[in-house]
Amino acid sequence: MAVKKLTAAKLKKFEELIRKELQESRSYIDKTNQDQSKGARESAGDLSSYAFHQADQGSDTNLMEQTVMLMEQERDKIRLLNDALNRISEGNYGICEICGELIADTRLEIIPYARYCIDCTAKEEGKKRYRK
Repeated sequence: MAVKKLTAAKLKKFEELIRKELQESRSYIDKTNQDQSKGARESAGDLSSYAFHQADQGSDTNLMEQTVMLMEQERDKIRLLNDALNRISEGNYGICEICGELIADTRLEIIPYARYCIDCTAKEEGKKRYRK
């Protein structure tokens, strides 16, 4: 049985999409780092470096924690996108790593770093639910 692969035109299209998403993620991280270097108070227009009220301190801490979480998510996404670029260069992009079938174009357009088709993803998520 012949191994199914995406056409060269589709691979090029997805590579461009991945590179665009990589650039957007890197820009987001750069901008967030710049904003963080200014400090939360300064970027909010308050030049004082100290919160005067406990609620303000709590809000600042919460905002910083959310920012860190979002930055980690972007870094994870960058890693996944780079892995997808590697799969393109290796010639196995768009092929489900579990069943070996092609991943639907619509799925790859939404999640260009997808490693599994919809059916296998659903099965894997079902297994995870039963393990808990």
